[in-house]
Amino acid sequence: MPIRELECLSVSTSRKAVWTVHAVRASEGGALAARVGEKAATFAHQCGFAARPGQLVLVPGTTDAPVALLGIAEKNTHGQPVRDPFGFGLLARDLPAGNWQVQTPDDIVRDDVILGFCLGAYQYSLKDEAAGAAARKSRPRLVVTRAEREGLAVDMARSIWLARDLINTPANLMGPSELARAARTALEPFGAQVETIKGAALEKAYPLVAHVGMGSERGPRVVVARWRGSNAGRNAPLLSLVGKGVCFDSGGYDLKPSSAMLRMKKDMGGAASVLALARLIMARDLPVRLEVRLGCVENSVSGRAMRPLDVVTSRAGLSVEIGNTDAEGRLVLCDLLYEAGETSPDLLLDIATLTGAARVALGPDLPALFCNDDATAALFEQAGRQQADPLWRLPLWPGYADWMRSTVADLSNVSSRPMAGAITAGLFLERFVKPDQRWVHIDSYAWNDSSRPGRPEGGDSPGIRGFFAAIGAVFGFDALASTPAAIKKS
Repeated sequence: MPIRELECLSVSTSRKAVWTVHAVRASEGGALAARVGEKAATFAHQCGFAARPGQLVLVPGTTDAPVALLGIAEKNTHGQPVRDPFGFGLLARDLPAGNWQVQTPDDIVRDDVILGFCLGAYQYSLKDEAAGAAARKSRPRLVVTRAEREGLAVDMARSIWLARDLINTPANLMGPSELARAARTALEPFGAQVETIKGAALEKAYPLVAHVGMGSERGPRVVVARWRGSNAGRNAPLLSLVGKGVCFDSGGYDLKPSSAMLRMKKDMGGAASVLALARLIMARDLPVRLEVRLGCVENSVSGRAMRPLDVVTSRAGLSVEIGNTDAEGRLVLCDLLYEAGETSPDLLLDIATLTGAARVALGPDLPALFCNDDATAALFEQAGRQQADPLWRLPLWPGYADWMRSTVADLSNVSSRPMAGAITAGLFLERFVKPDQRWVHIDSYAWNDSSRPGRPEGGDSPGIRGFFAAIGAVFGFDALASTPAAIKKS
């Protein structure tokens, strides 16, 4: 799957007619006339414009060109601006077609405007391409400079669009082989060495991945990719990313109800998010060595499918009893986590749409963070807050570890008690991570249940921007610097 061009952006030239959006706070309403003219300010007030966050109105300009006013959030109690890139997403949805520039208060981060507009412009459709091209021409475009077109915000948007496209693709068009091919397409242009393992080689190296996938006619794949930044020497930090890529999850013999299957094309959202993050790391040429592992598989029902109470010996040598075939995601991850640990990475990060329990606890917008190192967890939490891309830490509570005991194997893949499901899933994965390995586990929903500015209904990859910033903080450089040279210098 190729990376789509961001047709919502237009590089500024002197030949283009450009209209203006003014982003204003309610407390600055008194200065509105100075910005747009008395006539336009009066018109806005008569229309009920109070600069509430997300309120958008068109007003007559001093010329024939239209002018838009967008309400944005007030500063917080500490006098700091509130970061909300998604707030600018409604401009891509609600403005008339044309080229638009956005003027904001000086304390608004320009990249938030660009990123929010691009995320708000995202649409996924398999409808007729000619009709789609015509529709794209009728949408607004944000005017940017050539430097901004190659900047961080656009790289972030392209990477998030990639994840959204992969998650939104119907499962009949996105099976294990297609996901593996998409990974190669996304990573190889940056010089990554990509290997796809399947068949007997996969069965030998990743026995639990193979066991999950043996019920489907579409056989499993494992993708292993390696890359090194142009400024990364042999001793540069090694970052290892692992993603759950269950392209469709029926639940297996522990069959999901039909209502729970409706969104199971998104169960490869962890792999999609890992690809988005890896692409962003490579596009910004971070000074790291990078390894990526994806378990691409389908959990189906057939005469060959795994059964409840099967026992399988993992790559780590631990035997696992299949207490529930619908707890397949952790089985896909554990072989990959163990292999990733064999090279002793400086940071091991996995992302997975793993448990409904995490959604019950935190809802759809907050990925759950599990980490075996308090300092690393604090850096991830701080980066999420600073990037307006939050997550929430849950504990790897060791008191629950015995809940996964098995009488016939080293451990079961499910807990013996119907509670703390996200925590016990994390504890299961921890058994396949070396005790001295710095490890972060993310349990994500990877989906928007309804459309909001910047977050259209469908697949998504929350946390990616925060993870990207956190990686730099963990390794001691500024991943958000303007250029790769600036990143190295910092």
